[in-house]
Amino acid sequence: MIIDNLFWVVPIASVIALAFAYFFFRQMMKEDEGTDLMKKIAQHVRTGAMSYLKQQYRVVLIVFIVLMLLFVFLAFGLGVQNKWTPFAFLTGGFFSGLAGFFGMKTATFASARTANAAKNSLNHGLKVAFRSGAVMGLVVVGLAVLDISIWYIVLNYFIDEPDSSHKLIIITTTMLTFGMGASTQALFARVGGGIYTKAADVGADLVGKVEAGIPEDDPRNPATIADNVGDNVGDVAGMGADLYESYAGSILATAALGASAFATVSVDMQYKAILAPMLIAAVGIILSILGIYMVRTKEGATMRDLLRSLGLGVNVSSALIAVLTFVILYSLGLENWIGISFSVVAGLLAGIIIGQSTEYFTSHSYKPTQRISESAQTGPATVIISGVGLGMVSTAIPVITIAFAILIAFLSAINFDVKHMLDAQNIQLGLYGIGIAAVGMLSTLGITLATDAYGPIADNAGGNAEMSKLGPEVRKRTDALDALGNTTAATGKGFAIGSAALTALALLASYIEEVKIGLIRIGENALTLANGDTIETAKATIVDFMDYYQVNLMNPVVLVGIFIGAAMAFLFSGLTMNAVGRAAQKMVEEVRRQFREIKGIMEGEAEPDYARCVAISTKGAQIEMVVPSLLAIIIPIITGVVLGVAGVLGLLAGGLSAGFVLAIFMANSGGAWDNAKKYIEEGNFGGKGSDNHKAAVVGDTVGDPFKDTSGPSLNILIKLMSMVSIVMAGLTAAYSLL
Repeated sequence: MIIDNLFWVVPIASVIALAFAYFFFRQMMKEDEGTDLMKKIAQHVRTGAMSYLKQQYRVVLIVFIVLMLLFVFLAFGLGVQNKWTPFAFLTGGFFSGLAGFFGMKTATFASARTANAAKNSLNHGLKVAFRSGAVMGLVVVGLAVLDISIWYIVLNYFIDEPDSSHKLIIITTTMLTFGMGASTQALFARVGGGIYTKAADVGADLVGKVEAGIPEDDPRNPATIADNVGDNVGDVAGMGADLYESYAGSILATAALGASAFATVSVDMQYKAILAPMLIAAVGIILSILGIYMVRTKEGATMRDLLRSLGLGVNVSSALIAVLTFVILYSLGLENWIGISFSVVAGLLAGIIIGQSTEYFTSHSYKPTQRISESAQTGPATVIISGVGLGMVSTAIPVITIAFAILIAFLSAINFDVKHMLDAQNIQLGLYGIGIAAVGMLSTLGITLATDAYGPIADNAGGNAEMSKLGPEVRKRTDALDALGNTTAATGKGFAIGSAALTALALLASYIEEVKIGLIRIGENALTLANGDTIETAKATIVDFMDYYQVNLMNPVVLVGIFIGAAMAFLFSGLTMNAVGRAAQKMVEEVRRQFREIKGIMEGEAEPDYARCVAISTKGAQIEMVVPSLLAIIIPIITGVVLGVAGVLGLLAGGLSAGFVLAIFMANSGGAWDNAKKYIEEGNFGGKGSDNHKAAVVGDTVGDPFKDTSGPSLNILIKLMSMVSIVMAGLTAAYSLL
């Protein structure tokens, strides 16, 4: 297939993103890091973060080597897998890890500079923190689009297939497999980083705030440095790897669906359908950079003013991509470009609504979180009950929003032909619409992720200001930036979960395409349907495969798969929650020991052993992250071998529905508990040190693994199970027992 000139917009956009990321990084590095004490604290955090990341990458490397050897055996030994898969798997993991590494490196250099900038003004502090967060956003989109571009060029050159239409299908389904590498790396980063940060955070809060009665980020608390390190390894490196995988996965799944949906139209239209999501992502990169330059605020800004400042950049970028999508698809000459453009708009609107819903339920500027603060007057039990209730109620709007987005995206792509919406061709086109809606939601990820990565940078800046004993005016500004960061982090998690739902649904449809390729590879060139008709495998539609494998709710294999998938969400959450609990218990014991045995800590005359707490978090995270992460890889493989294609589809549907709702519940409960504590610390309901504050700290401690470990890891779980299933589709098709 000839690559036309329009394609080169995609790699050029990736280079622009990486160039601006470097520019923002250099700008940040030119800022003054502050006093010698500020530099010393920042260096402690930097050293701890890099040390942890090296340990994590060693563990992940072992897993990757084992999985690559498995893929080599499946591809070259059994012949049930594409021979490019092992290499695509490695590049996906490498670029995902690289994105997290660059983002975290920037964050650890930015925190002290943000605190020092806050000495001048709130706007200066916001600008340094936000543009440092933008490095993460632009690195993620730049590397993802670069990886996709390179793979498309390489496969287009090396795959020798006389049928151009079939060649495009092979290229896009092969490219999908590098998503498993990205997903695997993302899950280890999220789970390991989440366990690390919350073990330190819980230990620091329970012993420091509740028992010793000292402020958050007090330098006398031995777990403080580990807590600040954890913000970087969990909320920066982990989130970067997570959204890299969502972003790449949505583009790749949509391209694969486009190749299949337009195969019966023409090769030219197939190519345009593949190129469309890449071009939307490329234009979204440019608009994200524009939005980043729009973020600024005034001195003395309220929380709503700060939220409005960030919202301006995000919303302008989103509005412009909505308009330009129509121009892109019209210029491309894509069939039904108007309807498919509205599918993109549906995804964009869903992302905005989920973000606003999350902000409402988690920001202390609004009633729901303020009510949790109020409930602290009757103790920690009512704080926990209020937070759990809020989290459950908060799931309604995102679920309804995603449901409408799915329907509108599907119907728009088929010109609202409701009467024939379940015809084979319309189903293919409708699924393409859902996939491109996910691309739309993630199209401005460059700035959306910047608002999320900003959070831990502001949090660390506040910690640095506290430990460096900067003046009350500076601390007030860093507190304002930190409180904003809590809300943007919660909003970012809601956005990540919403995008995961649409991406996973697109991957679910792509799974069938991979099964088709797998059957052809093992020589199954004809399917006998339930009515006795025989159809050529290469020409079979999704409807034909549903019939062939009996994928319906009356099939007990499908139902068993659904139950296993739903249980996986809860089992995974339980394992990661318990992991945090065990690691936090060791941290609490260590902090108590240091307070007890190192004389002069409480008087500020002796320095705590920060390194010991960092080592405890590092070791705990390395050990505890392995079992839940491997479970997410092993269960889809076993399900495929035992229950076959129908069982896998049930597994993915159950995991997607239960995991999506559970993730929203956990993220919003945790975010609300955190900001309820912050609301009291601002002087409401007794302020810092009061009994109400201590009750809110307990709620925040319960919410820590909710919002920063189990909740955000769930969106990777549902995508990783889909990716594993796609990569193992050939094995499932050839060797399943049922």
